[in-house]
Amino acid sequence: MSDTPTPHRPSTPADTWRELRAGNERFITGAPLHPRQDVERRTSLAGQQRPLVAIFGCSDSRLSAEIIFDVGLGDAFVVRNAGQVISDSVIGSLEYAVGVLGVPLILVLGHDQCGAVRAAIDSLGPEPDPLPPHIAGLVGRIVPAVRRVAGGGDGPIEPQAVDAGYVGREHLRDTVAELLDSSEMISDAIAAGTLAIVGANYRLFEGRAETDIVVGRI
Repeated sequence: MSDTPTPHRPSTPADTWRELRAGNERFITGAPLHPRQDVERRTSLAGQQRPLVAIFGCSDSRLSAEIIFDVGLGDAFVVRNAGQVISDSVIGSLEYAVGVLGVPLILVLGHDQCGAVRAAIDSLGPEPDPLPPHIAGLVGRIVPAVRRVAGGGDGPIEPQAVDAGYVGREHLRDTVAELLDSSEMISDAIAAGTLAIVGANYRLFEGRAETDIVVGRI
């Protein structure tokens, strides 16, 4: 038998976010429980899953969601790409988590020192290095946030004068807004009170996920 207690599964957005924040606090203080990661948990999930949360985050190797929030197998339905950029596959995956798996919370997770954010800023410099087409298409989705932070305008900017942290925050909010605009299913679930979205920024040095924006009842 496992020695790790299995708590009552949260069923509301507020309870789910409370459990994730508690797990993050354990990670920050160096006292993780590593819950639900044993043989019994693995075998119990072989035929089904019922995750606590859907997490859409950056692919950065330092952003391992299950470790950051001290959760276990089957707890987090995780979708990732560089810079947490909305796409059809991302929306479809999150709709699956909401409509089929019944998650009560979507966590959109950005972070500081993001390479995609840095690339978006540098791409607007006076003489930027050319990017491969697929990378250019990805970082181009972050450019509107860069333009706003840089003060608007269509011309070149001075990359070193742009605060990457502010760009990351603006892009996080853009991502949440685009998700809501793109998915009627997700918007309807929020209106019904069965789902909420939290946008959070992860601080690499501290290990803390800081709440930035909340949509729904938390």
